[in-house]
Amino acid sequence: MGLRAKLAAYAERRWYGDKPPVWLLPLAGVYRGVAETKRRLYGAGLLRGERLPVPVVVVGNISVGGVGKTPLTAWIVEFLRNAGYRPGVVSRGYGGKAQSWPQRVTADSDPALVGDEPVLIARRCGCPLAVAPRRAEAAKLLLADCDVIVADDGLQHYKLARDVEIAVVDGARRHGNGACLPAGPLREPVARLDSVDLVVCNGAAAPGEFAMTLQGDTALNLADGSRRPLAEFDGPLHALAGIGNPRRFFDHLRRAGLILDERPLPDHHAFSAADLEFGDERPVLMTEKDAVKCAALADARHWCVPVQAELDPAFGPQLLQLLQEKTRGRETA
Repeated sequence: MGLRAKLAAYAERRWYGDKPPVWLLPLAGVYRGVAETKRRLYGAGLLRGERLPVPVVVVGNISVGGVGKTPLTAWIVEFLRNAGYRPGVVSRGYGGKAQSWPQRVTADSDPALVGDEPVLIARRCGCPLAVAPRRAEAAKLLLADCDVIVADDGLQHYKLARDVEIAVVDGARRHGNGACLPAGPLREPVARLDSVDLVVCNGAAAPGEFAMTLQGDTALNLADGSRRPLAEFDGPLHALAGIGNPRRFFDHLRRAGLILDERPLPDHHAFSAADLEFGDERPVLMTEKDAVKCAALADARHWCVPVQAELDPAFGPQLLQLLQEKTRGRETA
């Protein structure tokens, strides 16, 4: 296990334990104060986010790590498209090494340049998509083709003004020890959830939250594109995950009855051929996000497991109502 993976494992134990490390609490207090001050400055108009001529729906979370934002973003894009909208997606393009920004993203884009999650969304949804550290710059590339922008992982990016805020919560880990970084996993205090429009819980939802589950019972072979039900994999196999919460993926496979040799890796991991090699011919399962970066390195042993979000039936109509209300408010302003 590399240094980065060891640090991630240590943080996981401390952040999701009973109490935050006392020696980190002063730093957590500073981090929280900066986060709250920044939000208040934007809320008071002393700092101004750039407002686009089309409504913006932000999907994000108050904690670090994977909570299911990308599958939810894909669900929202399809829902809005079916409701008659022309949605586009913007993202930071985390991990991308492009020399200039913004960048348009398509299904054929190089994830090393624009990030793995944007390429995954482009392949899944086929919608207009652009990335840039300043999301407003990315959105401007899409305005000719879109009448609503969905910002993936943009809750704390206040430089882009938003009309609807959606926060995603991990139903199993919730808010960990409740502390802000670096003593805990929170980017903003838990009270921030009181100000968002909708809270989606990936798992068992608390009152006032909309439940979401991730479904996926079929694996896709990276070499030939064939599909195979998870139930048909016999005997022990390998599983790797370079995502924010690898445990969620491994648990998903175990619920399907699979026996695993786990290889957790850091989020947005830059894969090499050695990462995919286990020294035998047993199947290797990975997430769809990891497969975006591993396709060129894979052989017939390697499979990914796509997942789709399923939402509380009340979520879609509530989102549509909010979007329509905010759109009317823009027209009368």
